[in-house]
Amino acid sequence: MRWTPGGESGDIEDRRGSSGGFGFGGLHIGIGGAIVLLVLSVVFHRNFFALFDNSAATTQQQPVARPIQESPAEHKEVQFVSFVLDDAQSTWAAKIPNYRHAKMVLYRDAIDSACGLAQTASGPFYCPDDEKIYLDLGFFDELRDRFGANGDFAQAYVIAHELGHHVQKLTGVFDQHDPRADSVAIELQADCYAGIWGHSTEQRKLLENGDVEEGINAAASVGDDRIQRMQGRAVNPETFTHGSSRQRLTWFRRGLDSGRIEDCDTFHARQ
Repeated sequence: MRWTPGGESGDIEDRRGSSGGFGFGGLHIGIGGAIVLLVLSVVFHRNFFALFDNSAATTQQQPVARPIQESPAEHKEVQFVSFVLDDAQSTWAAKIPNYRHAKMVLYRDAIDSACGLAQTASGPFYCPDDEKIYLDLGFFDELRDRFGANGDFAQAYVIAHELGHHVQKLTGVFDQHDPRADSVAIELQADCYAGIWGHSTEQRKLLENGDVEEGINAAASVGDDRIQRMQGRAVNPETFTHGSSRQRLTWFRRGLDSGRIEDCDTFHARQ
């Protein structure tokens, strides 16, 4: 993908120097330790959190800020994420009146969000309650090594997909549809919206040979059926939350070819 390394986006909250544990009276413990204390408190009917501080109110999560240490490769990755985020938001601002920018939180391991604990194992996600995308850059290693989705445009697809959820929040999709009952249609529409941004980059000659294939491969690699097979489970469409590999690449491709929001109505189309 053709892009020029620059500064960090103003829409990024870089919290890689903040931990995801809990602070008690100046002592910092991990989420596992907090769970142990909670279990002990329930079993013995005693507030074990109070052992760390005289006030139970201090059991709130206290991020501990540390200097951000990053490799040159990770620094370049932050610049790439910044480019994609800014470019995609500019694309949507031109399509949606009064577009409101989403924020992206970069973190490591775990951190609190308005939608609950964000952690590496859960992968990137969009939280509609605070309108932020949460991303641990380590996910890109997993995308490459575990799912076989290589290339910078595969990474860009992930960001564009999560931003697609923000577009859904702004356009009322979350108000009109049940996130649980309609989860597959919601996720496939976000894939289609990612394709719309891809269409824009193609029109502006930002794509290089192989970029489209990288995006399509990324969409297909995270299909529910493929993940179930990787986990040694039988494929069960009734448990799908994001759609099959075929569905995901189909809708990403539709947005990529069309570039029109109206062509991304996954709720009334035959899946």
